[in-house]
Amino acid sequence: MLNRSMKMQLTEGSRVALRSLAANKLRSILTLIGVVLGVAAVIFVVTLVKGINRYFAEKVFNLGADVFIISKISPVVTNIDQLIEGQKRKDLTMDDFASVKETCRRCTLVGASASNMAGKIKYEEQSSSDTWIRGMTPEMTAIYDIDLAEGRMLNQNDIDNRSGVVVIGMDIVENLMPGVDPVGKEIRVEGIPYQVIGVAKRQGKTLGMSRDNFVGIPITAFLKQFGSHTSIRISGKADGIGTRLDAAIDEARVVLRSRRHDRPGDDDSFATETNASLVGLWSSISGTFFLAMIGIAAVSLVVGGIVIMNIMLVSVTERTREIGIRKAMGARRNDVLLQFLIESSLLALIGGAIGVLLGVGGAKLVTWGIGIPSSIEVWTIALGLTVATSVGLFFGVYPARRAAMLDPIAALRHEM
Repeated sequence: MLNRSMKMQLTEGSRVALRSLAANKLRSILTLIGVVLGVAAVIFVVTLVKGINRYFAEKVFNLGADVFIISKISPVVTNIDQLIEGQKRKDLTMDDFASVKETCRRCTLVGASASNMAGKIKYEEQSSSDTWIRGMTPEMTAIYDIDLAEGRMLNQNDIDNRSGVVVIGMDIVENLMPGVDPVGKEIRVEGIPYQVIGVAKRQGKTLGMSRDNFVGIPITAFLKQFGSHTSIRISGKADGIGTRLDAAIDEARVVLRSRRHDRPGDDDSFATETNASLVGLWSSISGTFFLAMIGIAAVSLVVGGIVIMNIMLVSVTERTREIGIRKAMGARRNDVLLQFLIESSLLALIGGAIGVLLGVGGAKLVTWGIGIPSSIEVWTIALGLTVATSVGLFFGVYPARRAAMLDPIAALRHEM
């Protein structure tokens, strides 16, 4: 606990600091710019990165903790060499899918899918040109967590017969078929007629992009229409998480390595991902960006600290006679030292508080403007204020020591 004398010194030091800030408004603003920008950058980046990481975990890579995906190329490519190497691999085929489905004993579901991200859909005179066309097996509705609003889902007969049937998202209903009962109607997918058998419940948006602007057709019909050499994705749902998920992945990998003649010791000729691995990869990418921004913010804070030190040295010079009077009246060196440390720390703390407000406000403005999610963490606000105060304290030591070491007689003779 602080004793009475210390409390009085803190109170008096804070009052003097605030009075000094109010008396020199322009100088105070210029002094705080470095600290404000540094703290604002830290808070802005942390708020956005945390929000995006959480959003990717919950929305973008929302596969479930017991789901894995096997594809020709990883869905998250981090360099050009990885992309080129992936493109050279053999396509994953429906025979590969059938083998995994037959041999994976640890899997409760195994499904296959393929997609075309910008297809043209037409109903009578209405059309769209940016619809996500999905080819999929019946198992994918459970893995994708797609629920029906009306009608029925794809079934195995649709797959076996390459049936011209389709399940559509809510955006297709609202944009192309308003006021019409869609089930039983015929739409054209890239010019080929399909009968609507079901409508999926609304799923919302991801990073501003609708998840309801899609059509789902039997994967066999998809491959017939868009090319049998299209590489598919194989998705598996394990009978548990942790070691059970690892065991299911190993079973799938063994059969695929055998079919694709991967030699012992060589890497897999396919990519296997889980929700955890995708989120972890994204976190490492965002972490690199975060560290780069922290470096820039650190430079701003150092510059801000140097400015605070210079301003405090000017303040010491301006208040030399005041310091002399205080010492003549009995103030000790520690009293003077504490006063100037309080002033420099409070100055930086005010800058930190402004920086926090600007950082949070900027992140929320980005969220409101372009839909990038943000997440305010209490610890980041506390960290920003602590760092700002520490900068003021560190760079205020030299001016405070200089003030404390002044000779009272020389200080009283000093003239401005």
